[in-house]
Amino acid sequence: MDKLKIEKLARNGILEIVSYIPGKSIEEVQKEIGSKRWIKLASNENLLGPSPKAVEAIRKELPNIYLYPDGPCTVLRQALAKRFLLPERMVVISNGADNLILMIANAFVNEGDEVVMADPTFPVYTNAAQIMGGKVVKVKLKDFTHDLDAMLKKVNRKTKLVFICNPNNPTGTTVSREPFNRFLSKLPKQVIVVLDEAYGDFVEDAFYPNGLDYIKERRPLIVLRTFSKVYGLAGLRIGYALGREDLMNCLYQVRDPFPVHRLAQVAAVAALNDQDHAVRSIQLAYEGKRYLYRELDRMGVSYVPSQANFIFIDFEKDSEKIFQALLREGIIIRPGKTWGFPTFARVTIGRMGDNQRFIKALKKILR
Repeated sequence: MDKLKIEKLARNGILEIVSYIPGKSIEEVQKEIGSKRWIKLASNENLLGPSPKAVEAIRKELPNIYLYPDGPCTVLRQALAKRFLLPERMVVISNGADNLILMIANAFVNEGDEVVMADPTFPVYTNAAQIMGGKVVKVKLKDFTHDLDAMLKKVNRKTKLVFICNPNNPTGTTVSREPFNRFLSKLPKQVIVVLDEAYGDFVEDAFYPNGLDYIKERRPLIVLRTFSKVYGLAGLRIGYALGREDLMNCLYQVRDPFPVHRLAQVAAVAALNDQDHAVRSIQLAYEGKRYLYRELDRMGVSYVPSQANFIFIDFEKDSEKIFQALLREGIIIRPGKTWGFPTFARVTIGRMGDNQRFIKALKKILR
């Protein structure tokens, strides 16, 4: 089929969308470079792995995969509602937070509606808005953090959504409670705030605004969370949204009939009930972060202090070259060119042995 015909068939603007490019997988680099003992520090996965209870739940559920899954994810939905002291109708579960972002755009963005977000931030916000014909309005970060005052100035009668990634991906910075409250108080009533808390479990800042508090106040706000990070279930693709009933009802209108498979549902319930493993995962990130800060300081390498399980590091030279050199050492990181920061790279905090191997390789490269 020729290009002209495709352009006539495709939805307006679809062919101009820049696709999201994830961090390189171990399988991908093995194919390109060959067999090696790889460490992947590119995608902010929980390198402690999943809870053993989640793995056992999957094993028990395997014989039932010939059956369709429970569409509403009833058991998991009830478990989350109980955990957060919310009515079940304020919880929506789907195939990862990425899918929820697309559902939000499907449910609320009309052609020409404006969607405000930081720059840089998680690129899926841009893709989802563009698919629905929305106009993306990007506001540069200030000191690597959301500039809420500048974002507020971009809000007008056409604005439908404001995305706030807290902590922000890729910088790891957070918006504090007081400026966030001021920002919310000045927003027009028709604007929905999407507060993405994918990395919220790792936050140490005492002034971090917990999205749950705003949900319980019935604010026009949707909170996104995931089982990919602290619970180590990234490969199962399961996330959830919390929000006011009328907002959640709109998400249900565009939700797939069976968005989450049986294995993911039982694993998520088991993971949610294994808080010891979640605490160990958070502790792993804290200890690794302190170690990496100390070593980077000794090397004179600057970085953005992070509230997540990754660090945004400035090598003050082309990070693509650092990336390629680390690949030769069996280590995968995420170069910052994709976010407009060509000297930076985002590095996941791993197990202590992984962090030590990264630092050893980095010292060798920088010498």
